Amino acid sequence: MNLPEELSYSAEHEWARRLDDGSTIRVGITDYAQDALGDVVYVDLPETGTAVTAAESVGELESTKSVSEMYAPVSGTVVAVNEALVDNPALLNEDPYGEGWLCEIEMSDASELDALMDAAAYRALTEG
Repeated sequence: MNLPEELSYSAEHEWARRLDDGSTIRVGITDYAQDALGDVVYVDLPETGTAVTAAESVGELESTKSVSEMYAPVSGTVVAVNEALVDNPALLNEDPYGEGWLCEIEMSDASELDALMDAAAYRALTEG
């Protein structure tokens, strides 16, 4: 399982990467999650400007196996979404940590990012 060390992880299988401005994160699903989902065929992304709350649903991912909720790892406001996923949802399977990102959230409380798991803790969760 590909698990970049520099990312933070949620128990709901999302990853978060702090962007250069320090108050915004990029969010996606983990390699573990995309593998469990199977081939993603549809992505329902949140609207830009949507207020989100940590651990609450912000969209859906539909695969050939099932429909799964997508959760916000932190609270804040959606400031960007990956429009490329609308036409090519397979990017989630092909490159979950790169071109397959989901959205960007401007955090309302940066300490929530610190509450997420590091790679070692997430690996223990998924292997345990």
